[in-house]
Amino acid sequence: METSCALTTFDNPFDPFEQFTSWFLFDVEKGYDSCSYLGRVARTSDQLSEEENNLEIERAIDEIIKYDFMNVYRKVKRKASAA
Repeated sequence: METSCALTTFDNPFDPFEQFTSWFLFDVEKGYDSCSYLGRVARTSDQLSEEENNLEIERAIDEIIKYDFMNVYRKVKRKASAA
């Protein structure tokens, strides 16, 4: 079973997996722009497999959290359901 990761903030009450629109609107309204930040840090590519891109996204999330001196960001995970 594969695990998905997402970047969120400590104060965002919405689930980025299940309530993405509400989560995104809250994130942008507060000025975090987490999706854009993650997009600048993650080195994803169409030439990589989905699994490789997912690993790169998780690496980028870990890097963002590592250098987050204000302790704003959090990594959330969920197990992908088997189809």
